[in-house]
Amino acid sequence: MEDESLDEILIDIKSTELTLMEVLSRIDQYKQDPRYQNYEIFLDGDRYAIVARPKVRNNGL
Repeated sequence: MEDESLDEILIDIKSTELTLMEVLSRIDQYKQDPRYQNYEIFLDGDRYAIVARPKVRNNGL
């Protein structure tokens, strides 16, 4: 199970005034941003937010 305390909410979909195209554009920007190179950027359906989660490295698996 992942440690959600390490997640960073980037966009709260419930409260944003961004359009769908703007949200998708922001996701692309986050994915290109060096600060998030070791993060997975995704839509967390439970939180209804765009989230950055540190990538997990599976050593030896």
